[in-house]
Amino acid sequence: MRKSRIAAIDVNSIKALFGKAEYELNMPNVIARDTEDRPVIGIEELDDKNPLEGVHIRVHSPALRENNAIYRVGDLATKSGNATELDQGSSKSEEDQTLIMLFASLALDAARAENEDLFERKDSVINANYTLGTGLPLREVKEGKDVGYRSRLLGSVHQIEFLVTPKYQGIKVNIKFDHVKVYPEGFAAYINLVMDNDLNIINRDLVDKRILIQDIGGLTTDIAVIENRKVDDDKAQGFNIGVSESLESIREEIRTKHGVELDSRRDVVEVITKKHDRNHIMVKGSRTSVHDITDRILLEIAKKQYRHLRNVWQKNSQTEICYFVGGGSMVLKEYLKTINNNLDGYNIDFFEDEKESIWMMANAYYKLISAFDKKNNKKQVEEEAEKRTVKNK
Repeated sequence: MRKSRIAAIDVNSIKALFGKAEYELNMPNVIARDTEDRPVIGIEELDDKNPLEGVHIRVHSPALRENNAIYRVGDLATKSGNATELDQGSSKSEEDQTLIMLFASLALDAARAENEDLFERKDSVINANYTLGTGLPLREVKEGKDVGYRSRLLGSVHQIEFLVTPKYQGIKVNIKFDHVKVYPEGFAAYINLVMDNDLNIINRDLVDKRILIQDIGGLTTDIAVIENRKVDDDKAQGFNIGVSESLESIREEIRTKHGVELDSRRDVVEVITKKHDRNHIMVKGSRTSVHDITDRILLEIAKKQYRHLRNVWQKNSQTEICYFVGGGSMVLKEYLKTINNNLDGYNIDFFEDEKESIWMMANAYYKLISAFDKKNNKKQVEEEAEKRTVKNK
């Protein structure tokens, strides 16, 4: 019997940790419908490339509305004219795109040469079992959509067939879930702030404080209210607003004004957050500022985010600090700081380590699912020992 492999996946913009966190995967949440035989220049050199640069798959799953469809995924999809990213107002739990990205991430892990001894493999077919930790926006969890999302994953086999993909062409991965845990994103952020991989407390200064955690994602914003070491479900709020729409507006204005086509929202984020030449692009070989576009659009979304902070804080007046987390917080950090300094002066904080903030959800899911797996394995060992004892009597 093959052991179930741990996977912790943040589907906002795919960030995933596998096994003993020895492998991490990061790719944009972008897909594009495609045909079976995509043209490749220098196909004989295909296997020398990184698989993540050319994910081309057929997806078969009873969980999908459109079954057996073919997609470009991640970086390859960003270069397609028909690329799609999740839009504001989308429910992640109900979108095929969420599942396609999830399955693709797992298949990319299962197909790695380093994992050939982990899973049952016959010819070009891999049977992979996973114990999954993932999350959904607080709003969707409060609406009970996590139950349906979880049930779509459990009890079925989901197959990813790699088509014209470097190294993995012709491989089929059958994915089955032994366990699926779906966590509210705000709760996960708190876990990551105060606990280590074994769920031991590492931040004692924080555990007994009344805090807010404002997690700004691409499509949604969650504000978790933490009191007495737990999330207050009644006070916590989820909002159907993120930074994706603003990033799309910046991308469109850059295209209209400068004639420059950025492949995806991730490219826009790179322009905004890069260490050197921030808010500059190359136009016909010349370094050109897009500060006027980015400042106007991002300041507007930052004001909306700040209003949410103010409203929640007013209802929780004894709050001591608010932590801003998530990829959207990194994009809006300087604007939120400026607004706060000019207005209310709340006690707010950001993570200076950009990777820590962006990977916070994936890290939290990993801590939670690892603890669950350890506890579940211990329980199974105890049950088997008890059966042997009863049998020997």
